[in-house]
Amino acid sequence: MPEITSSALTLILWAVIGYGLGSIPFGMVMTKLFGLGNLRQIGSGNIGATNVLRTGHKGAAALTVLFDGGKGAVAVLLARAFAADDAAQLAGLLAFTGHCFPIWLGFKGGKGVATFLGLWLALAWPVGIACCLTWLVVALLSRISSLSALVAAAASTFWAVGLGYGQELLLGALLTLLIFWRHRANIARLRAGTEPRIGQK
Repeated sequence: MPEITSSALTLILWAVIGYGLGSIPFGMVMTKLFGLGNLRQIGSGNIGATNVLRTGHKGAAALTVLFDGGKGAVAVLLARAFAADDAAQLAGLLAFTGHCFPIWLGFKGGKGVATFLGLWLALAWPVGIACCLTWLVVALLSRISSLSALVAAAASTFWAVGLGYGQELLLGALLTLLIFWRHRANIARLRAGTEPRIGQK
């Protein structure tokens, strides 16, 4: 946990900014821009990149990953530039929360994987790269996006400690718990052997 150096008002401000950035549903924006229909009525109905990929438009899915990751990174970088590390971690956490529970969509958002990776890349880039590589290796071996996300999230706290980012350990643990919570239906399907593979509609 970082040393708390920012005022309560500053922390509240960056929490609001982080949540606002995180709650922008780029998956829905991209499917709208590319004329791919209502994302809520496609596949799982999720607003993330994996579901955008089920439209068959790889470009829209790639842009969704980029922007969903970018909003987490931007929240962290802005808070770090104008405040301190405590505000940066809080902004990152709230960006992730905003993606998962956006007020504009009745608090029914995505699962936060791209935002999770983006905020880690901005907050502690060695941990972010390690998490991205973990996701990629598991995805290549299993072709299951949810499993890749769960393994990357679970590994993030170990990467943080191993790479010398102990002050981010509490944040990493909270993010991991939230990712597992958001993937509870996927975990049930993984256990049943019915979880769809990447690109499968």
